[in-house]
Amino acid sequence: MPEQLQPFLHDLEIVLRAPTQAWSGRDGQIRPAAPGTATVHGLMHSDVRVLSEAVLEIGGREAEPAGSWHDDDGGLVVVGLPRHLGTTWGDPTLRLTRARRVEAGSMHEEIELTSSTAEPVATEITVRLAADLAPMEAVKSGITTPPLAAEEAEQGLVWASGEVRATLEAPGAVVDLSDPAGPVLRWSVTASAGKPARVRWRVAAEDRIAVVIGARRAAPHGWRGVRRPEETRLARFLEQSLRDLDGLRLSLPALPDAEFLAAGAPWFFTLFGRDSLWAARLLLPLGPELAAGTLSVLASFQGTKSDPESQEDAGKIMHELRRGTLTLHGEQLSLPPLYYGTVDATPLWVCLLHDAWRAGMPADAVERLLPHAERALAWVADGVKDGYLNYLDTSGHGLANQGWKDSADAVQFRDGQLAKAPISLCEVQGYAHEALVDGAQLLEAFGRRGDVALGTSPAQLRDTAAALADRFRADFWLEDALGAYVAIAIDGDGKPVDTVTSNMGHLLGTGLLSPEEEGIVAARLAHPELDSGFGLRTLATSSAGFWPLSYHCGSVWAHDTAIAIRGLLASGHGEAASRLAEGLLKAAESFEYRMPELHSGDSFADVGQALPYPSACRPQAWSAASAVVVAQALGAL
Repeated sequence: MPEQLQPFLHDLEIVLRAPTQAWSGRDGQIRPAAPGTATVHGLMHSDVRVLSEAVLEIGGREAEPAGSWHDDDGGLVVVGLPRHLGTTWGDPTLRLTRARRVEAGSMHEEIELTSSTAEPVATEITVRLAADLAPMEAVKSGITTPPLAAEEAEQGLVWASGEVRATLEAPGAVVDLSDPAGPVLRWSVTASAGKPARVRWRVAAEDRIAVVIGARRAAPHGWRGVRRPEETRLARFLEQSLRDLDGLRLSLPALPDAEFLAAGAPWFFTLFGRDSLWAARLLLPLGPELAAGTLSVLASFQGTKSDPESQEDAGKIMHELRRGTLTLHGEQLSLPPLYYGTVDATPLWVCLLHDAWRAGMPADAVERLLPHAERALAWVADGVKDGYLNYLDTSGHGLANQGWKDSADAVQFRDGQLAKAPISLCEVQGYAHEALVDGAQLLEAFGRRGDVALGTSPAQLRDTAAALADRFRADFWLEDALGAYVAIAIDGDGKPVDTVTSNMGHLLGTGLLSPEEEGIVAARLAHPELDSGFGLRTLATSSAGFWPLSYHCGSVWAHDTAIAIRGLLASGHGEAASRLAEGLLKAAESFEYRMPELHSGDSFADVGQALPYPSACRPQAWSAASAVVVAQALGAL
């Protein structure tokens, strides 16, 4: 058994307002890891866990959990019954309510003790605290970090390490510092019928080298004005998703008015090129504001030079942004703070700019980004001028796979053998084709000629796209017992990787396929080897590497299915789109409408509800955004 395990998340509660998040059990307790286990419990800010324990007791014991819920603003409310202080039979006479709220940079709790008896109940409320200021990569890797000692300061207790500082305020509490494990807050309270006792405490966090900050404005108007669907499940899915997306909104310190979505909580609570682009694209039916912010933020990091260590190239759009080097020992990864190891973000950036323009993004905002579009188009055109957009990690410690399926085993043949790099993914060629065609249209619409020497004149872009489609048609199509399908990739030996995967669904609507070919893909997506009934499996059941709990080789990702649904709608396959949308809706119902990053690829015919992938992020931006596509497919938007 490995010494360190990535913590599970599926049975935990989260309260969030990016870049701050609080994880706890359903009873509201933030508990330290038991010996031999890993936990994500804690208050995290800017990729640092600033609070690792917050255990509430009353009268020397924990109250028995009675229930919990999230209020309309996303706060967590937990009710406990301290029966050891009241009656031990019949009706409980005391009720302890804990209300937790998170803002960008802080968490506060209000604790209320109510009683049904006229006779006063005098007792003590305590909260045991600890802070380890552990970096996110340590938490994800299951590494236990000992708590730090708190220091008394004028403004309250303070924990500090490097550039991170957490400050505790607890009005009316006696602060007991005698326990080396951490401070204990103590309040002496009395409650009786009609006279509840209330106490409160708050922790504020700051990071002087934070690379992201919380959004300053209210959620985009288009999100707030969505008409509630008549279908109850769909209404709940949309409402929860929009609430989650609001909590994931971020900006940069240097561009505070340009908003984007953090990829997901807890591990990806920052800017990710591909994730932020797709989430913004899926949300375009609700307005272009988020897309405009996402495009501007990513343009500010557009590559200017060739750097094998960070995978930067001139014109390339970045992959992820961190406050420091990200080292995950269990995954043998060490990524620089600004990392460009993605093959698809650059064409997707161009596609989003085009779609946002068509969705009403102001012309002057589009025009300001066109120089960035031309540089991105030059990178795409150069990559496909004689072949395909591909990737190869040359650093030795970066991502081995640089498409959206970026785990080490994500691209494999039917017999389970891994594909050799450099790898050319099928969906990336679709994105490239669409970007070239859309880019040509954008340049012409704004009177720009491109650069003939770089192959970015509108005519050259269209010619390059046409040649790419011809090569793709000759190289990527395969056939098995069920008929024709598209290989997931061409490997470094020039061989098509013959697994049947969900990747081909991303080709729909990109213009790379003919209408007849789109029909073939639509039919294959509907086959039970891919369609689980809860969404599309990432890898078909016919492959040796299929496993329903594999991160990229059998599980279901909501955004992946949503992209296929979007393509099915665009290519005229509405019935197939609605079937997949109904599957995602059933999955959302299984997760109380907070769609996780991914879930198990078990069949609806075999299990009563979608099963969790226990370490999946939730909320995840592009999973939440899938609700909009589901609503479109089911005729509610």
